[in-house]
Amino acid sequence: MTPGIRKLPTGFGRLWTAQTVSSLGDGVSHAALPLLALTLTRDPMALAAVTAAGTLPWLLFGVLGGALVDRWDRRRVMWIADAARAVLLAIAAAAAVLDVLSISLLAAVAFLLGLGGLFFDTAATAYLPDLLGRDPALLERANSRLRGAQTAMSGFAGPPAGSVLLALGRTVPLLADAVSFLVSALLVRTLPTMPRPVPEVRESLLRQARAGASYVFRDRVLLGLALRPAVGNVAFLAVETVLALFAHERLGIDTYGFGLLLTAEATGGLLGAGIASYLGRRLGTGTALTCTAAVEGLAILGLAAAPNPYVAGLALAICGAGMGATMVLAPSLRQAIVPAPLMGRVASTSRMLAMCAAPIGAFLGGWLATTYDIRTPLYAAAGLLLAMTAVTASMTSNRRVEAALRAAAPAGGPDHPASKDPAQEKAADLL
Repeated sequence: MTPGIRKLPTGFGRLWTAQTVSSLGDGVSHAALPLLALTLTRDPMALAAVTAAGTLPWLLFGVLGGALVDRWDRRRVMWIADAARAVLLAIAAAAAVLDVLSISLLAAVAFLLGLGGLFFDTAATAYLPDLLGRDPALLERANSRLRGAQTAMSGFAGPPAGSVLLALGRTVPLLADAVSFLVSALLVRTLPTMPRPVPEVRESLLRQARAGASYVFRDRVLLGLALRPAVGNVAFLAVETVLALFAHERLGIDTYGFGLLLTAEATGGLLGAGIASYLGRRLGTGTALTCTAAVEGLAILGLAAAPNPYVAGLALAICGAGMGATMVLAPSLRQAIVPAPLMGRVASTSRMLAMCAAPIGAFLGGWLATTYDIRTPLYAAAGLLLAMTAVTASMTSNRRVEAALRAAAPAGGPDHPASKDPAQEKAADLL
C-alpha cells in the first residue's frame, strides 16, 4: 500500500478528535485502575479478575455485536456507546465517594466498559472505510493518525496524569474518563451518516454472525491477521496483569514511576505508528508485520530480564514500537480487502478472537506469578510471541497480501464503497 494523493475528508478530523479525547481518558484509567485495585487487594488472582472482566464481552457477544453493527447506523452506535460509558464511570465515581468500591464492583464496571467498547470499536472500524471510500492509501494514513493519537493520549499523556489524579482522590480519574467519553459522544454525533452498504435483510442474527466468522476462517490472510493479536493478547495480558506488581516489587518503582514506565511504552508506540507506512513500503506489509511481531517478543524477553527501571523502560518502548506499527498495518489491510457488507462482522470476529484470548492471558499471568515467580509470566509471554511469529509468517506473506489487494481492487472505486464486485458476491454467497 502506497501513499495516496487524496485528502482525508473533513469528517475524519472530527472522528480523530473524538477518539483522541477518549483515548486521553482511557490513558488516565489505564494507569489509575490497576493502582486503584492495588489499594483494595494485593492478590494477583483478584487483580487478574478485574483485568479479564473487561475482555469478557468479546467472548460472550463479539460476533453477534458485529452482526448488529452491520444492521444498525454505525455513527449512532458509536455515540450511544460512548454516552453510556460516561454514565457508567460517573456511577463508579459515586461508589468511590460512598466508600462502597470493591474488587467485584470494579470487575463489573470493567465488564460494562468492555461491552461499550465492543460496540464502539466495531462500529468505528466499519465506519472508517465508508467515510474514506475504501481507499487503501487513505486507510493507512488515517489509521496511522488514529493510532498515533491513541498511543500519545492513552499511553504518553494519560498514564502520568492518571497517577497524579489518583493522588488527588479515587474519584478524580474516573470522572476525567467520564468527561472524555461524553465529549467523544458529542463529537461523533456530528459526523455524517453513511448509508448501509446493502439493504437490510431478514436473515437471522445468528446466521449473519456465522457468515462473518466463516469469512475470516476461510481466508488465510484474514485468519493470519486475526491470530496475531489473539496469541499476542494471551502474552500481553499475562504481562499487564502483573506489571504493576512487578514494577513495585522487582524494580522498586513507585506510583508516579509506574506511570512513567507506561509512558515509555507509549513513546515507542507513537514512533511505531509513525514509521508503519515506511516499513510497509520498504519491506512489504506482510514482511513488516512479521518483523514487528518478532520485535515484540524479544522486547518482552528483555523486560523479563531487566535489572533496573531504565532497561525495563527501554524494553517496553521497543515493544510499543512493534505494537504501534502492527496496529496501523494490520487494520488498514483488513479494511482494504473486506467487502463493505461484512466489515462489521469481520472486524468483530477478528477482535473477538483477540479479546477472548485476553482472559486466558490474564489468569495465566496471575497463576504463573502465584505458583512460580513474578518474572515467570513475562518469560512465558515472550515465548508465546516468538512462537506466534513463526506460525503466522507464511499466512500473511507479501505474496498473499498483494494477491488479496489485487482481488479487492475492482471494488467499484473509492467513491462507491457499496458497489457490487466479486468480493461482495462472495459475501452474498455466505449470507
